[in-house]
Amino acid sequence: MTGLRLEIDLDAVAHNARTLVDRLAAVGVSVTGVTKASLGAAPLARALLAAGVRTLGESRIENVESLRRAGITAPITLIRSPLITEAQRVVEHTRTSLVTELAVLRALSVAAGELGRDHGVVLMVELGDLREGILPADLGTVVDETLRLPGLVLRGIGTNLACQSGAAPDTANMTQLSDLADTIEAATGATLEVVSGGNSANLDWALGNPDVGRVNDLRLGESILLGCETLERRPLDGLRTDAFTLVAEVIEAKLKPSTPWGELHQTAFGTAAAVPVRDADDAARVILAVGRQDVDPGGLHAPSGMEVLGASSDHLVLRADGPVPHVGAEVRLTVCGYEALLRAMTSPFVTRCFTGPGAHSTPERAPAT
Repeated sequence: MTGLRLEIDLDAVAHNARTLVDRLAAVGVSVTGVTKASLGAAPLARALLAAGVRTLGESRIENVESLRRAGITAPITLIRSPLITEAQRVVEHTRTSLVTELAVLRALSVAAGELGRDHGVVLMVELGDLREGILPADLGTVVDETLRLPGLVLRGIGTNLACQSGAAPDTANMTQLSDLADTIEAATGATLEVVSGGNSANLDWALGNPDVGRVNDLRLGESILLGCETLERRPLDGLRTDAFTLVAEVIEAKLKPSTPWGELHQTAFGTAAAVPVRDADDAARVILAVGRQDVDPGGLHAPSGMEVLGASSDHLVLRADGPVPHVGAEVRLTVCGYEALLRAMTSPFVTRCFTGPGAHSTPERAPAT
């Protein structure tokens, strides 16, 4: 077994997906299962589909193509606006795209004509987070253009919150989204199949609100994978937070002073040197063969008796207050942060090992795209 690997418990992922699918179904909301953090990992996609997710969400066309090559036939929505240069690949391999620009809509229309098929679009609306979205005042013009373009099917509207600026989903902005859907239908006679309210940050609103209005879809990734909501990173009741474990090998274990010495300047990543507020006693320091190139150290939870002190490109430094592992031993760390998961899943140096239903029998590294 490789010295650096990410162990993925598909039973835990499936449990979280099934729990959220069932809870949201009770309020009339379906789940788009977002797999973008997995770099197109088919075992994870299959676990979501088996748990009741009907549509997958991906942000890169390369990931979509990887899923298709692996035999995944379920509908896939491209949740980042397509690149104009990739329009034909998007129409060929996805059912729906989230779009904000007329130029992209026109490119998709051309690609749909060339391929002889229709392509669904969900128009994303800006409701305060200032990432992607059409301003509400401009939405009618874009809707009209979409309905005129051959080969495009207006499937709905959506929004994204709590990503760029942290603007939270609430009654005001979700009501505005519902009202916009009603206005579009009244003005055009179209029927909007999808009103996508957002992501894992919407869960408290959706599950704690007696009336979700027109919202009937959420795009869930982090809550399924890590078992938490994304406004405060609070673990969600009944969900598992142990689906991902990073296993790394010890390359040094020594007793060292707790405080660095000499004149201190910036670290390798341009931050001020962190001097721990501790006594001057020596402490066991353990170095693992993994670094910021592979994972965000702030998103790791060390085992009992250890503490993550920091990381450089290729070294993760732990303090050991209990038994000290020997050089060559393995240390298991729970992945609890989305950035840590994203880096570990996509690092070419981390072997991915799936366990549970649909798992590969052979470990794999992140594929080159």
